[in-house]
Amino acid sequence: MESSTESRPRGAVSSPAADADDVNPNESDAITRSSEGLSFPAPSGTPEELLPRRRPAQERSRRKFEAILSAARELLVEEGFESFTCEEVANRAGVPIGTLYQFFANKYVIVCELDRHDLVGVQRELAAFQSMVPTMQWPVILNRFLDHLADLWLNDPSRRAVWLAVQSTPATRATAAIYERALAQQVSELIQPLFPSADTAFRQKIAEVLVHIAYSMFNFAVRDGQNHPEAVGELKRLLSAYLLQTERDLRRKRT
Repeated sequence: MESSTESRPRGAVSSPAADADDVNPNESDAITRSSEGLSFPAPSGTPEELLPRRRPAQERSRRKFEAILSAARELLVEEGFESFTCEEVANRAGVPIGTLYQFFANKYVIVCELDRHDLVGVQRELAAFQSMVPTMQWPVILNRFLDHLADLWLNDPSRRAVWLAVQSTPATRATAAIYERALAQQVSELIQPLFPSADTAFRQKIAEVLVHIAYSMFNFAVRDGQNHPEAVGELKRLLSAYLLQTERDLRRKRT
């Protein structure tokens, strides 16, 4: 049965006793908004980002942390978020429930951490792509990049499962929005040469539209019964047409 503490995406959870080795005074309990060199800006006034209680510094605890996340992905794919419990995640990960609660207050924080991991993977791919833009062949390069990202979704069904899970509550949706904005900020920098006369706020708006459409379509493309290549083709048409029309509109404003 699901723990009553998991009915809320916020709030402290009483942690059962964990392995003694999991409580290490040398490990930092500080939670940062920046991980692996990536920044996650949240505008003032937005809900608080759901974060792990701590991220482990030592190898043994890191292995347990990753085992919990791996088990959580597996459970989401097999059972969906409705049947997702911290108890089952801990059981699959082979760790005491207290160890899980050392890192995660509840299941909502777990799925947000999975979403963050997925974002980091996309940001890395985007950074590699950034060196190829702009060129005269940018629509071709964009299409190749979209093909590459679409394959990530096609080959890893947990991406859609995580995306669906973070839509479950206002707090998880707000955290996912923070991560989308972080990715959009990176996209905004990438498209700057395509729109040299546009200000930062305008480029950020364009980038947020691009990211939201792309994420929605990638998850739509891997839905049961959906023709994946056709859906990705429609995404290419959408984004290419949007960028070209935006470029034309800006040119007209300059003349």
